[in-house]
Amino acid sequence: MQPVRGWKRVLYLSLAFLFLGLAVLGIVLPVLPATPFLLLTSWFLLRTSPALHRRLYETRLFGPFLRDWDRYHGVRLSVKITAVAMVIAVVALSLSFGNLQTAAKLVLVVLAAVGLVVVLRLPVIRDE
Repeated sequence: MQPVRGWKRVLYLSLAFLFLGLAVLGIVLPVLPATPFLLLTSWFLLRTSPALHRRLYETRLFGPFLRDWDRYHGVRLSVKITAVAMVIAVVALSLSFGNLQTAAKLVLVVLAAVGLVVVLRLPVIRDE
C-alpha cells in the first residue's frame, strides 16, 4: 500500500494523533472507550507512515491489543472483563462520592452505557 501524500497526509497524520490522544484518554476515563480510537489511529498511521505504525505496534501499552485485533479480529476476555469492571467501578464511585448535579450524573451514565455497549460488542478471542 502506497502512503498518502500532500495535504491528505497532513490530515491523516493529524487525525491519527487526535485519535491516539482520545485512545489514551479512554484508558484513564472509563466512559470513553479506547478501542475504536486506537483502531482508527492504526488505520490512519498505516496509510501515512508505516514507520509510525510499526512503532505503535511495538509499544507495550497498545501493541498486544493491536496484534490480537489484526490476527483474531477480537480482544482477549481479560481485556473485556477489565474494561467492564473499570467502567462500572468508576461510574459507581463517581455517582456515590462525586458532587455531581443531576444532569452530569445523567451524562455520565449515558456515556458509560455507550462505552459498555462498544466493549461488550467486541468479539472475544477464545483460547485454543
